[in-house]
Amino acid sequence: MAEKNFFEPKQSLNVNGKLIDLSTPKVMGILNITPDSFYSNSRTKTIDEALTKAARFLNEGATFIDIGGYSSRPGAKDISADEETDRLIPVVEVLAKEFPEAIISIDTFRAKVAEETIRAGAHIINDIASGDMDDKMFETVARLQVPYMIMHMQGTPQNMQQNPVYNNVLLEVIDYLAKKIAALKALHVHDVIIDPGFGFGKATQHNYELLKQMEAFKIFKLPILVGFSRKGMIYKTLGTSAAEALNGTTVLNTIALQKGAGILRVHDVKEAVECVRLVGMLR
Repeated sequence: MAEKNFFEPKQSLNVNGKLIDLSTPKVMGILNITPDSFYSNSRTKTIDEALTKAARFLNEGATFIDIGGYSSRPGAKDISADEETDRLIPVVEVLAKEFPEAIISIDTFRAKVAEETIRAGAHIINDIASGDMDDKMFETVARLQVPYMIMHMQGTPQNMQQNPVYNNVLLEVIDYLAKKIAALKALHVHDVIIDPGFGFGKATQHNYELLKQMEAFKIFKLPILVGFSRKGMIYKTLGTSAAEALNGTTVLNTIALQKGAGILRVHDVKEAVECVRLVGMLR
């Protein structure tokens, strides 16, 4: 039995003492507290707007709400940690009070922001840089003992799409994640979620190569998060726009679910939840 358990993928997260079952994939709604996110309809300007959007996400079936105060779109403006924290804390505090059942994830690469938002009521840290942009992040997550999402990104949000180059994108992403996972295990971080980083430091062909071979990430036996929602890999391929990319997002989410995705990070929760339900009928 011990051997069987060792080789089975991890299908739960411990979120503040509550176990989240990922044997059925879950949906994460994106709540951007930023004025410059790439998809303009996702920008949330006030606390009331944040409450309304969070309520809709939860009613539509989201398990997680991912709040970001720093735009990571290609070429995004850099802001200070204090400005990022000032954007996030009021929203986290209100959401934690109004929706105590909600699981709040914080999209940040800064240890200071991670710590302050967890103290304010958040539960999970979603780090696009996997500690590369703040050398205190790993030790902070280990001390807080919260689930930690690590993503592969080549470069920074400011330069990541300036001609990204790989010899073998799949092997390089797997090697990167393997090293991060080993470092986190050494620090006794127990709940790690991996994200291949679609659209982060990757040309269109790199994104589709990763998706084509996404089953390879099952080697880690960890939950896999994917984020395609309305990204350039969809609308640039189709010659449309982010506003017209919902159908393409659903197509890629469907493929990812069939290849082992455990969490869909999306702007459009209802459609993603429906996608999970329908793909689940094939299992």
